[in-house]
Amino acid sequence: MTKRNEKRKLLEASNKFQEKTKVNKNKSKFDAERSQNPIKPLNYNQEKYLYNLKTKEQIFVLGPAGTGKTWLAATYAADLYRNRKINKIILTKPNVPCGRSLGYFPGSIEKKFTPWTAPIIEALKERLGSAVYEIATKNSDIEVIPFEVMRGRSWKNSFIILDEAQNTTIQEIKMFLTRSGENCITVINGDISQCDIDQSSGLYKAITLIKELSLPIPIIEFTFEDIVRSDLCAMWCRAFETKIHPQNNENTYDILEKFSEIKPNSWKQFEYNNY
Repeated sequence: MTKRNEKRKLLEASNKFQEKTKVNKNKSKFDAERSQNPIKPLNYNQEKYLYNLKTKEQIFVLGPAGTGKTWLAATYAADLYRNRKINKIILTKPNVPCGRSLGYFPGSIEKKFTPWTAPIIEALKERLGSAVYEIATKNSDIEVIPFEVMRGRSWKNSFIILDEAQNTTIQEIKMFLTRSGENCITVINGDISQCDIDQSSGLYKAITLIKELSLPIPIIEFTFEDIVRSDLCAMWCRAFETKIHPQNNENTYDILEKFSEIKPNSWKQFEYNNY
């Protein structure tokens, strides 16, 4: 009888061990499928951008198309959200078209505004996965907010991305910069050479104030040398900048000095964890 009980206990222990091993294997497989490779900077300015995302509460990012301004911010925000470092991702962008308007979009405010933030949404979906993105959107963990309904709101434990900031007015960017609360990271992206409004750019005014008042806000300035999207993208950016002058002479890069808190001999000097 004793031997039979011992055999039964050994069998039960063996079954429990196999079940636990099976669960751990499935969990490891699930985690592997959901995990992403760390963000790898492709040049010194991207390295400096990621360093400031990790260490600063607010960052201004300037530069031409194709340098990774939007992609890096959205991807880093997705990683923080996936690892529960933040509770919410806020996306906004001035709804100023760069060409002829297609008319009014149908649907709710969110659906109307979604086409304006497509590049950021695509980067979030790529990093989080479409299913996680949809769930986060339904739970209001990811919000797409037009400027028109932003006044009076405040956020905490959030990552806020303002894209195409060159198309904000001075009053709009003032309103935006005062929305952040505790444990927030705010990224203001823009390309001053692509300003599509007829009045003074809020982005230009903000970086001027940072410079004149020596505010402790880092400004990352990408150049044509930092374009990573494609050789064609770099070629056309250079061509238009060389041959076509903006209507507003203030909206050019040549009046901006290089802002940099960190000047290492090589961008490889910095090593840090992604979180």
